[in-house]
Amino acid sequence: MARTVAVIGAGLMGSGIAQVAATAGWDVVLRDVDDDAVRRGMKSIESSTAKFVQKERLTDAERDAALARITTTTDLGAAGSADIVVEAVFEQLEVKRSLFAELDAVCRDEAVLATNTSAIPITKIATATSRPESVVGTHFFSPVPMMSLCELVRGLRTSDDTLATARSFAESVGKTCVVVNRDVAGFVTTRLITALVMEAVRLYESGVASAEDIDTACRLGFGHAMGPLATTDLTGVDVLHHATSNIYDDTADSKFFPPELLSRMVEAGALGRKTGQGFYEY
Repeated sequence: MARTVAVIGAGLMGSGIAQVAATAGWDVVLRDVDDDAVRRGMKSIESSTAKFVQKERLTDAERDAALARITTTTDLGAAGSADIVVEAVFEQLEVKRSLFAELDAVCRDEAVLATNTSAIPITKIATATSRPESVVGTHFFSPVPMMSLCELVRGLRTSDDTLATARSFAESVGKTCVVVNRDVAGFVTTRLITALVMEAVRLYESGVASAEDIDTACRLGFGHAMGPLATTDLTGVDVLHHATSNIYDDTADSKFFPPELLSRMVEAGALGRKTGQGFYEY
């Protein structure tokens, strides 16, 4: 029996989730607000799967079959028949709440509604629906086709069945899951990385050490694959700024308050690799 997942948001995260789901045999509905967005999403998937073929991780036939399982649309109503819906839109609470209120109206009663948020408490999103027990966090990591972790997050009223369905989906697309049982802002992974990044930025900002030396210290001293400032450039300076701001707003914990330098970099458009300038030049 065919399984269907609707992915809402065709950006980097959404297209990555759609790709791994389609490759794993799921029928995928990939939805965004306009045709250009869904075209960009499909182009990203086509490019990524082509690289998998080149590296002999997929055959041409497997790639063609995966692409054929993806349907693109701008109609949110197309999510109505999905078994699970994964939201991957802009990381802003009111945007997500508005979307989940719409999904609550169009999705079938048995559907699991998942959010890919990296920092916003699931309960805050779930209360926009009449079925908070069916809402769960599925925090995938970028780039989704390459990263093996999925952080599953319980909202205050997330049911055991909903969590089990989310785990089954994530594992079916090749992910290893960790479960966050208490709905704290930032969960486990984002709290850890933002705390490290904010301290690294403060050390750099105050002239204690260069960006290169801070990153080298973390790579060689702690065995990290990439230092915190290089990670920020890869993820996006704006993304880390937004994530830590969300955690600070919820906790008022000073270690998550964005340093002045990070805020000024966002204002100046120095967002890391995607703009060619962050803590390093690209």
